[in-house]
Amino acid sequence: MADWLGWPVLRQLTGADPLGRGPAARSKHTDARRARTEDADAVVRSICPYCAVGCGQRVYVRDGAVSQIEGDPDSPISRGRLCPKGSASRELVTSPLRQTKVRYRRPHGTEWEDLDLDTALDMIADRVLATRAATWQDATEDGRPLRRTMGIASLGGATLDNEENYLMKKLYTALGAIQVENQARI
Repeated sequence: MADWLGWPVLRQLTGADPLGRGPAARSKHTDARRARTEDADAVVRSICPYCAVGCGQRVYVRDGAVSQIEGDPDSPISRGRLCPKGSASRELVTSPLRQTKVRYRRPHGTEWEDLDLDTALDMIADRVLATRAATWQDATEDGRPLRRTMGIASLGGATLDNEENYLMKKLYTALGAIQVENQARI
C-alpha cells in the first residue's frame, strides 16, 4: 500500500495544482532524462537537402560524427519545423549503406571499381572538354556567330540556392552551353 503514495496520479490529485501539472507530474525517471543534443561538441547550421523549400537545420556533432539533426528555430523559412524526410536526414549522412567512394564501371564492364577523387575529377574534366571540342559550333552556314555547344546541358536540382544557380550558369555559359535549366522552373 505504501507504493500507492508515490504514484504520480495520486500526487497529482492530492497536490496543490488542480490541473495536475508541475512537480507532481514528474518522476525520477523523467528528471534523469537528458536531451540527445546535450553532449554535442558543436552545432552547425545547414539546409535540408531534399526539396526546394530550404528548411534550416541544426546539425549536432559529437566526436567528429553527426549525432542528431533537428529543425533550426532561427530559420525564417521553416522556424524549426522539418517534414518527415528532413527529420530523417541524419540517416542520409550516417547510414552504413551510404556510398563514400567514387564508383566507376568502365564501358562494357561488368564490375564496379573504386576511384580516388582526383582521378574521377580529371576524367570528368577530360570528357567535358572533349565533348565541347567535338560539338562546338562557331558560326552558322551563312557566317553569323554562334560560339556555342549543343553537346552539354544542365538541369539543376530543386535544392540549389540562388548563389549556386548563379555559379552554375556562369560555368556553363563560359563553356558555351546554352541549354541551362533549373528544376524549380519546370
